Amino acid sequence: MELAELIDRHQIHQVLLRYARGLDRLDNALARGCYWDDAIEDHGHFVGTPDDFVPWADGTTLMFEATQHAILNHVCDLQGDEAFCETYYHFSGVTAEGPNFMSTGRYVDHFAKRGGEWRIANRVTIVEGTYDVPKAGLAPSPMTAYTAEEPCQASRDRSDVSYHRPPVPRRPKAV
Repeated sequence: MELAELIDRHQIHQVLLRYARGLDRLDNALARGCYWDDAIEDHGHFVGTPDDFVPWADGTTLMFEATQHAILNHVCDLQGDEAFCETYYHFSGVTAEGPNFMSTGRYVDHFAKRGGEWRIANRVTIVEGTYDVPKAGLAPSPMTAYTAEEPCQASRDRSDVSYHRPPVPRRPKAV
């Protein structure tokens, strides 16, 4: 495999990871930047432009207290400045009362490299499964680890700890 091909594959994968992060952090600029302006997103009940898709996706994301888009198996057929990819995803959404929600499926993408940059030219999202997931009753809620003095550093915007450079962890309590 040529070095240029490895770089292209890596850059395409990075677009997929930015897309997932952008949706989960409600970072619209990050998610929107994964698409070319003339792209079409065909995503279940939504078919339209990236400018319309990102706010639509926010509406879905905001139904949950927290979300995670996991990028899984990924295959990429590189053909010069175009690539045809299939990427499995796992989406989970946490609700206050339960049940939680999970969706699985695939992103079937046409990527295009323009001006040295890879972005999604067109996408068909195949939702292959949706599931209600009961709340776990055995383990304590992760939120009980935090207090008003040491709040959770997770947020659904750019104040999330993942944007901090460097991230600052809580400090151990003196014994």
